[in-house]
Order: sequence, then structure tokens, then C-alpha cells
Amino acid sequence: MILCADIGGSFIDFAVVKPGGKLEHRVAVPTPVDDLEAFVAALVTLCLRWPGIPLHIAIAGVENPETGIVHAANIPCLRRASLRELLKKKANRPVLIANDADCFALAEARFGVAQGHNNVFGIILGTGIGGGHVLNSEIVNGLGGITGEWGHSPVVLAPPFMKCEPDHSDVVPLFKCGCGQSGCLDTIAGARALERLHLWAGGESTDSRSILAAWERGEKQAERTLSVYLSYVSASLAHVINITGSTILPVGGGLGNSRSLIIALDCAVRDKILYPTTKPLLVQATLGTEAGLLGAACLISK
Repeated sequence: MILCADIGGSFIDFAVVKPGGKLEHRVAVPTPVDDLEAFVAALVTLCLRWPGIPLHIAIAGVENPETGIVHAANIPCLRRASLRELLKKKANRPVLIANDADCFALAEARFGVAQGHNNVFGIILGTGIGGGHVLNSEIVNGLGGITGEWGHSPVVLAPPFMKCEPDHSDVVPLFKCGCGQSGCLDTIAGARALERLHLWAGGESTDSRSILAAWERGEKQAERTLSVYLSYVSASLAHVINITGSTILPVGGGLGNSRSLIIALDCAVRDKILYPTTKPLLVQATLGTEAGLLGAACLISK
């Protein structure tokens, strides 16, 4: 039995995970994002009924494996906090922490659509872009715990020989990214970013679901937006597959609910990778909101 918490900027999703991935006593409480003491107290309170039982956490952030410091952009109170050590003392139990996208990938490899695959790259197409790499049922953490962050490297680049003005209509703008860089995939490929890209492409201000619905109906303006989207996202994923050799890529997140989008992305990716295959690589994830909790339950101490 493992106590698990999936922590985002809005809510802490908590459950007891039994053998075989059965979730019990599931509850959600607001995340105290600006108060470290209240944040820790919320987790301690959730665990009180089960003294000594390990707590495993999936968090929308990254724990530096060398320092133990957690960086979570949407949870400011964690800046410079060694969350694992703090919780071990306050909650009086073993604690493990991992990135929520890593936990998503691990859960899909253990319990979901990627069962039977040894090399899995899970991708999140949500408000932002995230991912996790799993080899032989273990998360690959890598340098500073950042493995899988395929959305945060500049892929929208201005040609070095050409000055790109902001109103240059045939050049995708170098939007500023929350990570501090410009031109990251995350600036054009997440749900909010897709909406911004649609405006740049000449569309009206609307939400990502409406854009996808219009694209599925064959509306020309949405098709223009999605042609840019699919070009950049598929190219980035082709790099991921060529480097990792992953044999399946479960897709989660809000945009991942669009089967048509996943099929189009999969076809575009398979056209770009080195190894020709007719078998789909991108597939819809199956575990939904349980993935973070189930992946956290599978974490192991090293």
C-alpha cells in the first residue's frame, strides 16, 4: 500500500494505491501555492490516517536529483525548498517525488496502453507541453531531472540571414516562453499557445477546442493553423523518436483527447523518422486522471 499525491497548481489529488493499481480513499484539496507551511501541512493532514506508510508524489515540476530542490513554476512556495526532506520529517514517513509527466509515462507503461513496451516516451499535450521517458519500467531522470522536457528547447528559429520583423506574416513569431527562452515548442503547441498561434495565422480569438473542431470540419483558417502546428510538433517528436528509439508514445492532456489530432500527428511523425513503419507510434493514453497517482505508486528509491 502506498499513499500517493498528484500535485498541480490548483489541486492536490490524493489516494491510497493498493496492489494492482486499485485507488481508494481518493480526495482532492486546494494546493496552497504561496505558503510552504500550509502546503506541507495539507500533505501531512492527508496522510494522518496511515502512519508510517510511504508517500509518493507526482508534481507539476522537477526535483533536482543532486540538491533535492523542487522547481514548480505554478507553486511559488516551493522555491529553494528541499520538499522531500521536509516532508520526511513533518510526515514521519518515507517520501519519493517525481515529475507528473514522468509519472504519467510510467503509469501508462505499467498499467495502460504502453504495457509490454520497454522503451516508452509519454507526451502531454495540455495547457503546456510535457513528457517522460521510461526504460524497462523505470523513469529516466538524466541531467538535473529534465529528461522528457521536449517542449522546452527553441524550435522556432529566425533564419540567421534574415531580419524577421514582428509583422512578417509568413514567419512564426519568436514567442517568449515561461522557461525564459524564446521560440520553444511550448510557445506554439500547448492549448493556450495553439490559440495564440491561431490568432497569428489570421483566425479569430477562440479556444483550442473550437479550433480543433473547426479543423476537423475542414475549415480553411483552422487548417492553416494546424498545418503550422503539425509541422513543428511532428518534427520535434521525430527528433525524440530518433534519439530515444521509443516504440510507443502515449498521448495525454486536453489536446490528447482529440483522436483526429493524434492520428494526424502520428502520420506526420512517421513520415519524418529514420525507421519506416506502418504501425502507429502515437496512441491515446488510457488512464486519464489516475495516471499521476498510479505512476507515483510505481516510484522506487535509488
